[in-house]
Amino acid sequence: MISDTALWLYAAKREGILKTNAQFWKNFAHIEAVNALPVDPEKYVRELQDAGIHLTCAFDEDFPPQPATCRPSERPYLFAYRGDISLLQNREKNVAAVGTLAPTEAVLRREKAAVKALVERGFTIVSGLARGCDTIAHETCLACGGKTVAFLPTPLADICPRENRAFAERIVQSGGLVVSEYATEPATRYERIGRFIARDRLQAMFAGSILLIASHLPGEGDSGSRHALDKAKDYGTRRLVLYDPTTDAQDPLFALNRKYLNEGATVLTRQALLKL
Repeated sequence: MISDTALWLYAAKREGILKTNAQFWKNFAHIEAVNALPVDPEKYVRELQDAGIHLTCAFDEDFPPQPATCRPSERPYLFAYRGDISLLQNREKNVAAVGTLAPTEAVLRREKAAVKALVERGFTIVSGLARGCDTIAHETCLACGGKTVAFLPTPLADICPRENRAFAERIVQSGGLVVSEYATEPATRYERIGRFIARDRLQAMFAGSILLIASHLPGEGDSGSRHALDKAKDYGTRRLVLYDPTTDAQDPLFALNRKYLNEGATVLTRQALLKL
């Protein structure tokens, strides 16, 4: 089922009337204002049904709660999704895993062991379906019999990266969730880049903990993970890192991990896992 209000908001997004989260929370945070939008939502029903896409909005009971510290510009109001939206209801049951797009074999082994341990503790794994650490986190979770959530920086009809389209379907069929706050393609390259950064905040927003697998510092390689880790601090999300001082102290692939350790992040050890 899709509520009339969610469908109305989707139509307004599709037609470019609603452009930002801040705009919604300032001008349309009341159902009366949404119902007054000059759109014909019925014309989108068939395409949503054919694609198996569901909608939920801020007026719906199943819309996932967000941390109170979220700014209006960051607070989502509409999600398009496939799968089990209830996986976002209790963020303390979720651990987000983020990291480099190009992990080494050694990093992959450590990531798989960490994700396996988290799944065995009953956590749902949240990530962004990107290449590298994201994909490994989702794959390992499913291999261990867990459920996983993938936040997209694109509409559901345009899975990114394209090679993960079939995998996104597998996530849904395994009881997981694939979700996006986007209804249209970006108008500019700048907007496209901004959506990848915005996606990172959602991983921190809907997880009680976030685990940095491995990443370079900004300007020295892959640095996208820092956006999620920085937002985690704003949202009160626990920040965890993989780190072994005997092997990682001089490794540039763990430079971002060292940065967050110096800022108070916790190394994911067996003892730390039991406290989650």
